[in-house]
Amino acid sequence: MQFRPCIDIHNGKVKQIVGSTLSDLGRDDSSPKENFVADNIAAYYACLYKSDGLKGGHIINLNKKGTKEYELSKDAAMEALRAYPGGLQYGGGVDDSNASDFIAAGASHIIVTSYVFNNGRVDFDALKRISQAVGKEHLVLDLSCTRVDDKYYIVTDRWQKVSKEVITFDFLDKLASYCDEFLIHAADVEGRQKGIDQDLVAYLSKYKSVPVTYAGGVSQYSDIELIRSLSEGNMDFTVGSSLDLFGGDLSYEKIVKEIVKIN
Repeated sequence: MQFRPCIDIHNGKVKQIVGSTLSDLGRDDSSPKENFVADNIAAYYACLYKSDGLKGGHIINLNKKGTKEYELSKDAAMEALRAYPGGLQYGGGVDDSNASDFIAAGASHIIVTSYVFNNGRVDFDALKRISQAVGKEHLVLDLSCTRVDDKYYIVTDRWQKVSKEVITFDFLDKLASYCDEFLIHAADVEGRQKGIDQDLVAYLSKYKSVPVTYAGGVSQYSDIELIRSLSEGNMDFTVGSSLDLFGGDLSYEKIVKEIVKIN
Protein backbone atom coordinates (compact mmCIF):
# COMPACT_ATOMS: atom_id res chain seq x y z
CA MET A 1 0.00 0.00 0.00
CA GLN A 2 1.38 3.37 -1.06
CA PHE A 3 0.42 6.94 -0.31
CA ARG A 4 -0.35 8.79 -3.54
CA PRO A 5 -0.16 12.56 -2.93
CA CYS A 6 -2.30 15.07 -4.78
CA ILE A 7 -2.18 18.59 -6.15
CA ASP A 8 -5.63 19.95 -6.99
CA ILE A 9 -5.56 23.22 -8.93
CA HIS A 10 -8.47 25.65 -9.36
CA ASN A 11 -8.18 29.11 -10.91
CA GLY A 12 -4.40 28.69 -10.94
CA LYS A 13 -4.13 28.03 -7.20
CA VAL A 14 -3.63 24.84 -5.23
CA LYS A 15 -6.89 24.17 -3.42
CA GLN A 16 -8.87 21.53 -1.63
CA ILE A 17 -12.55 21.76 -2.41
CA VAL A 18 -15.71 19.75 -1.91
CA GLY A 19 -15.85 18.07 -5.31
CA SER A 20 -19.62 17.78 -5.46
CA THR A 21 -19.93 21.60 -5.26
CA LEU A 22 -18.27 22.20 -8.65
CA SER A 23 -20.58 23.84 -11.15
CA ASP A 24 -20.41 25.18 -14.70
CA LEU A 25 -23.73 26.99 -14.46
CA GLY A 26 -22.17 30.43 -14.24
CA ARG A 27 -24.39 31.61 -11.40
CA ASP A 28 -23.15 33.95 -8.69
CA ASP A 29 -23.54 31.09 -6.23
CA SER A 30 -21.74 28.53 -8.39
CA SER A 31 -18.30 28.83 -6.79
CA PRO A 32 -17.21 25.55 -5.23
CA LYS A 33 -16.90 25.18 -1.48
CA GLU A 34 -13.24 25.60 -0.58
CA ASN A 35 -11.65 23.77 2.31
CA PHE A 36 -8.21 25.25 1.72
CA VAL A 37 -6.38 27.67 -0.60
CA ALA A 38 -2.58 27.35 -0.57
CA ASP A 39 -0.07 30.17 -0.47
CA ASN A 40 2.48 27.88 -2.15
CA ILE A 41 2.44 27.20 -5.88
CA ALA A 42 1.86 23.75 -7.36
CA ALA A 43 5.55 23.27 -8.12
CA TYR A 44 6.34 23.61 -4.41
CA TYR A 45 4.31 20.49 -3.67
CA ALA A 46 5.83 18.65 -6.63
CA CYS A 47 9.31 19.34 -5.26
CA LEU A 48 8.23 18.18 -1.79
CA TYR A 49 6.87 14.90 -3.14
CA LYS A 50 10.02 14.43 -5.19
CA SER A 51 12.26 14.96 -2.16
CA ASP A 52 10.28 12.33 -0.24
CA GLY A 53 10.38 9.83 -3.09
CA LEU A 54 6.60 9.71 -3.55
CA LYS A 55 5.56 8.59 -7.01
CA GLY A 56 2.21 8.20 -8.70
CA GLY A 57 0.51 11.23 -7.19
CA HIS A 58 -1.94 13.17 -9.29
CA ILE A 59 -2.34 16.75 -10.42
CA ILE A 60 -5.95 17.60 -11.25
CA ASN A 61 -6.99 20.75 -13.11
CA LEU A 62 -10.46 21.47 -11.73
CA ASN A 63 -11.36 24.19 -14.22
CA LYS A 64 -13.41 23.75 -17.36
CA LYS A 65 -11.36 23.46 -20.54
CA GLY A 66 -11.70 26.47 -22.81
CA THR A 67 -11.76 29.05 -20.03
CA LYS A 68 -9.03 31.45 -18.99
CA GLU A 69 -9.12 29.85 -15.54
CA TYR A 70 -8.32 26.48 -17.10
CA GLU A 71 -5.27 27.96 -18.78
CA LEU A 72 -4.08 29.47 -15.49
CA SER A 73 -4.40 26.08 -13.83
CA LYS A 74 -2.77 24.33 -16.76
CA ASP A 75 0.26 26.65 -16.56
CA ALA A 76 0.60 25.90 -12.84
CA ALA A 77 0.30 22.17 -13.53
CA MET A 78 2.91 22.24 -16.29
CA GLU A 79 5.36 23.95 -13.95
CA ALA A 80 4.76 21.24 -11.35
CA LEU A 81 5.23 18.46 -13.91
CA ARG A 82 8.54 19.95 -15.01
CA ALA A 83 9.63 20.15 -11.37
CA TYR A 84 9.14 16.40 -10.89
CA PRO A 85 9.51 14.65 -14.25
CA GLY A 86 8.13 11.14 -14.24
CA GLY A 87 6.77 11.44 -10.73
CA LEU A 88 3.24 12.77 -11.15
CA GLN A 89 0.14 12.06 -13.20
CA TYR A 90 -2.00 14.79 -14.79
CA GLY A 91 -5.74 15.04 -15.36
CA GLY A 92 -8.09 17.76 -16.53
CA GLY A 93 -9.11 18.64 -20.09
CA VAL A 94 -7.04 15.85 -21.64
CA ASP A 95 -7.87 14.41 -25.05
CA ASP A 96 -6.00 12.58 -27.79
CA SER A 97 -4.80 15.85 -29.33
CA ASN A 98 -3.02 17.20 -26.24
CA ALA A 99 -2.28 14.10 -24.13
CA SER A 100 1.28 13.80 -25.41
CA ASP A 101 1.98 17.42 -24.41
CA PHE A 102 1.56 16.53 -20.73
CA ILE A 103 3.74 13.45 -21.10
CA ALA A 104 6.40 15.59 -22.76
CA ALA A 105 6.17 18.06 -19.87
CA GLY A 106 6.99 15.28 -17.42
CA ALA A 107 3.76 13.50 -16.52
CA SER A 108 4.19 9.78 -15.95
CA HIS A 109 0.54 9.23 -16.94
CA ILE A 110 -2.39 11.24 -18.13
CA ILE A 111 -5.76 10.82 -16.42
CA VAL A 112 -9.06 10.94 -18.30
CA THR A 113 -12.75 10.47 -17.65
CA SER A 114 -15.05 12.75 -19.62
CA TYR A 115 -13.18 12.45 -22.91
CA VAL A 116 -13.96 8.73 -23.14
CA PHE A 117 -17.67 9.19 -22.37
CA ASN A 118 -20.43 10.06 -24.79
CA ASN A 119 -24.10 10.33 -23.82
CA GLY A 120 -23.42 8.66 -20.52
CA ARG A 121 -21.62 5.64 -21.98
CA VAL A 122 -17.97 4.79 -22.57
CA ASP A 123 -16.91 5.68 -26.09
CA PHE A 124 -14.51 2.86 -26.83
CA ASP A 125 -13.32 4.52 -30.04
CA ALA A 126 -12.21 7.57 -28.04
CA LEU A 127 -10.69 5.32 -25.39
CA LYS A 128 -8.71 3.46 -28.04
CA ARG A 129 -7.49 6.71 -29.60
CA ILE A 130 -6.14 8.16 -26.37
CA SER A 131 -4.65 4.86 -25.32
CA GLN A 132 -2.78 4.71 -28.60
CA ALA A 133 -1.79 8.39 -28.37
CA VAL A 134 0.29 7.92 -25.21
CA GLY A 135 0.49 4.16 -24.81
CA LYS A 136 -1.49 1.98 -22.42
CA GLU A 137 1.33 2.27 -19.89
CA HIS A 138 0.78 6.03 -19.62
CA LEU A 139 -3.00 6.09 -19.23
CA VAL A 140 -5.03 6.22 -16.01
CA LEU A 141 -8.81 6.10 -16.10
CA ASP A 142 -10.51 8.16 -13.40
CA LEU A 143 -13.69 6.27 -12.59
CA SER A 144 -14.91 8.52 -9.81
CA CYS A 145 -18.37 7.49 -8.76
CA THR A 146 -21.48 8.19 -6.74
CA ARG A 147 -23.74 5.71 -5.04
CA VAL A 148 -27.29 5.31 -6.31
CA ASP A 149 -29.20 2.74 -4.27
CA ASP A 150 -26.79 -0.21 -4.07
CA LYS A 151 -24.75 0.58 -7.20
CA TYR A 152 -21.85 2.91 -7.95
CA TYR A 153 -22.31 5.00 -11.08
CA ILE A 154 -19.37 6.76 -12.72
CA VAL A 155 -19.60 10.56 -12.67
CA THR A 156 -18.13 12.70 -15.45
CA ASP A 157 -17.50 16.38 -16.22
CA ARG A 158 -15.74 16.98 -12.93
CA TRP A 159 -18.34 14.95 -11.01
CA GLN A 160 -21.30 16.99 -12.25
CA LYS A 161 -22.95 14.35 -14.46
CA VAL A 162 -23.99 10.86 -13.44
CA SER A 163 -23.29 8.47 -16.29
CA LYS A 164 -25.13 5.27 -17.17
CA GLU A 165 -22.08 3.15 -16.43
CA VAL A 166 -21.99 1.09 -13.22
CA ILE A 167 -18.72 -0.08 -11.69
CA THR A 168 -18.58 -3.86 -11.92
CA PHE A 169 -15.64 -6.19 -12.34
CA ASP A 170 -16.76 -7.09 -15.86
CA PHE A 171 -16.90 -3.41 -16.77
CA LEU A 172 -13.47 -2.75 -15.27
CA ASP A 173 -12.04 -5.70 -17.20
CA LYS A 174 -13.29 -4.17 -20.46
CA LEU A 175 -11.41 -0.96 -19.67
CA ALA A 176 -8.28 -2.54 -18.24
CA SER A 177 -6.87 -3.54 -21.61
CA TYR A 178 -6.57 0.16 -22.50
CA CYS A 179 -4.99 1.57 -19.33
CA ASP A 180 -2.34 1.08 -16.66
CA GLU A 181 -4.33 2.04 -13.54
CA PHE A 182 -7.69 3.18 -12.21
CA LEU A 183 -8.09 6.24 -9.98
CA ILE A 184 -11.42 6.17 -8.17
CA HIS A 185 -12.70 9.08 -6.13
CA ALA A 186 -15.69 8.41 -3.91
CA ALA A 187 -17.48 11.60 -4.95
CA ASP A 188 -20.05 11.38 -2.16
CA VAL A 189 -17.38 11.77 0.53
CA GLU A 190 -14.64 13.63 -1.37
CA GLY A 191 -13.53 16.75 0.52
CA ARG A 192 -16.01 16.25 3.37
CA GLN A 193 -13.51 14.85 5.90
CA LYS A 194 -16.10 12.49 7.35
CA GLY A 195 -14.55 9.12 6.62
CA ILE A 196 -14.08 6.82 3.66
CA ASP A 197 -16.71 4.94 1.68
CA GLN A 198 -16.09 1.55 3.26
CA ASP A 199 -18.41 -0.35 0.94
CA LEU A 200 -16.63 0.99 -2.14
CA VAL A 201 -13.18 0.21 -0.74
CA ALA A 202 -14.24 -3.30 0.23
CA TYR A 203 -15.65 -3.94 -3.23
CA LEU A 204 -12.68 -2.50 -5.14
CA SER A 205 -10.19 -4.36 -2.96
CA LYS A 206 -11.30 -7.60 -4.60
CA TYR A 207 -10.37 -6.36 -8.06
CA LYS A 208 -6.85 -7.42 -9.00
CA SER A 209 -6.42 -6.98 -12.77
CA VAL A 210 -4.84 -3.50 -12.64
CA PRO A 211 -3.88 -1.26 -9.70
CA VAL A 212 -6.60 0.87 -8.10
CA THR A 213 -5.97 4.05 -6.13
CA TYR A 214 -8.77 5.13 -3.79
CA ALA A 215 -9.48 8.77 -2.95
CA GLY A 216 -12.15 10.33 -0.79
CA GLY A 217 -13.00 11.01 2.83
CA VAL A 218 -9.81 10.07 4.66
CA SER A 219 -10.04 12.13 7.84
CA GLN A 220 -8.27 10.04 10.50
CA TYR A 221 -5.26 7.75 10.62
CA SER A 222 -7.73 4.95 11.35
CA ASP A 223 -9.24 5.50 7.88
CA ILE A 224 -5.87 4.65 6.36
CA GLU A 225 -5.63 1.53 8.50
CA LEU A 226 -9.16 0.61 7.44
CA ILE A 227 -8.15 0.85 3.79
CA ARG A 228 -5.16 -1.36 4.57
CA SER A 229 -7.34 -3.90 6.36
CA LEU A 230 -10.13 -3.98 3.79
CA SER A 231 -7.70 -4.27 0.87
CA GLU A 232 -5.15 -6.49 2.63
CA GLY A 233 -2.57 -3.79 1.92
CA ASN A 234 -3.06 -3.96 -1.84
CA MET A 235 -4.83 -0.65 -2.51
CA ASP A 236 -3.06 2.70 -2.75
CA PHE A 237 -4.74 5.78 -1.33
CA THR A 238 -4.64 9.56 -1.36
CA VAL A 239 -5.39 12.18 1.29
CA GLY A 240 -6.49 15.71 0.48
CA SER A 241 -8.29 18.15 2.76
CA SER A 242 -7.40 16.31 5.96
CA LEU A 243 -3.65 16.61 5.36
CA ASP A 244 -1.78 19.28 7.32
CA LEU A 245 -0.23 20.46 4.05
CA PHE A 246 -3.73 21.61 3.15
CA GLY A 247 -4.95 22.87 6.50
CA GLY A 248 -6.03 19.54 7.97
CA ASP A 249 -5.04 17.60 11.09
CA LEU A 250 -3.24 14.58 9.62
CA SER A 251 0.54 14.82 9.52
CA TYR A 252 1.99 14.46 6.03
CA GLU A 253 5.33 13.50 7.58
CA LYS A 254 3.76 10.82 9.76
CA ILE A 255 1.90 9.27 6.85
CA VAL A 256 5.00 9.26 4.64
CA LYS A 257 7.53 8.11 7.22
CA GLU A 258 5.49 5.88 9.54
CA ILE A 259 2.06 4.70 8.43
CA VAL A 260 2.75 3.52 4.90
CA LYS A 261 5.92 1.75 5.99
CA ILE A 262 3.92 -0.83 7.94
CA ASN A 263 3.66 -4.14 6.09
